[in-house]
Amino acid sequence: MWSLTNKKVLITGATKGIGRAIAIEFMQLGAEVWISARTATDISKMVLEFSDLGFKIKGTTVDISSSEGRMELLREVEYSWGKLDILVNNAGINIRKPTLEYQSEDFDKIMSVNLNAAWEMSRLCFPYLKESRGNIVNISSTASQRVVRTSTAAYAMSKAAMEQMTRFLAVEWGPHQVRVNAVLPWYTATELAEQVLKDPEKKERILERTPLLKIGQPAEVARAAAFLAMPAASYITGVCLPVDGGFLALGL
Repeated sequence: MWSLTNKKVLITGATKGIGRAIAIEFMQLGAEVWISARTATDISKMVLEFSDLGFKIKGTTVDISSSEGRMELLREVEYSWGKLDILVNNAGINIRKPTLEYQSEDFDKIMSVNLNAAWEMSRLCFPYLKESRGNIVNISSTASQRVVRTSTAAYAMSKAAMEQMTRFLAVEWGPHQVRVNAVLPWYTATELAEQVLKDPEKKERILERTPLLKIGQPAEVARAAAFLAMPAASYITGVCLPVDGGFLALGL
């Protein structure tokens, strides 16, 4: 029950940060992983690195925000695997600007990558997950629950919508034995967060709001995602699990 041996897992945005950590965690637990990202060199480097270590890993270079990219990815998975057990919707971006400086293209880009891609990937993968009685893990953010002033309104909106999507799909697809859950990281030591964490004052404020008084590590988020994906969590669905060092629990 505490294993992902022989599970076939598709992870979007998986060459850096939390996505990479999730891929590594799942492989260490026995899964075969298929990673996607937009940069070909990142994909080939990661596939070669972990194939040489004896892990089962494949990869596809696609823009997950485009319909063509999603269909190409699913065609390759279908051709090579013909099945799927777990989908991890991890791909995400943020464009840090004040709301009044946002252009419509900025807003559309965030929604396209963070929300629409997860929505469409979930729908495309449903037939495979129904067949395997598999599950989906969405990577959201604590910014969906609280106003995080180092983030943006558009990013927070995209993640809040992802969480409501998680709940709806869990209820709608539950009768098919397809589970859908989400993980909500707080500030985690990734390249995406580094542009904020490199500012000593901002980092100090973040730590003040974190009861565990430390910045999260990608592997800590990955372990939560792995738990929700494995058979040990077979009666858990519709859950949005904070991995935040106590941030959401902290009051005034």
